[in-house]
Amino acid sequence: MKHTGPLKKNTAFRAVYARGISSASRLLVLYVLPNETGFNRLGVTVSRKVGKAVERNRIKRLIKENYRLAEGNLQTGYDMVVVARAAAGASVAEKSLFDGIGRSLRYLLKKNGLLL
Repeated sequence: MKHTGPLKKNTAFRAVYARGISSASRLLVLYVLPNETGFNRLGVTVSRKVGKAVERNRIKRLIKENYRLAEGNLQTGYDMVVVARAAAGASVAEKSLFDGIGRSLRYLLKKNGLLL
């Protein structure tokens, strides 16, 4: 299984936002920037517009879990930032939110040519 590290520093997030390629779906926005490492780095951002802390943390966990499930089929050497949109917060109560986030994430990864 491939290893993905965290994207933690503000400068790294800003670099991905400024120089990366973005694509969006109804629930998520994905920014991708090639890096010089042999592994991927993932950052997740959920704005206060999405909801209270409980909902934001739930959405972060769902994004990370869906990424983990797709990780084995991804190309390596990229910095990725996933931003949850307000529509994700509106559907927090839905039981199918996990599937919706998974579909959106796979769509964005495939659209950027990262999904094998």
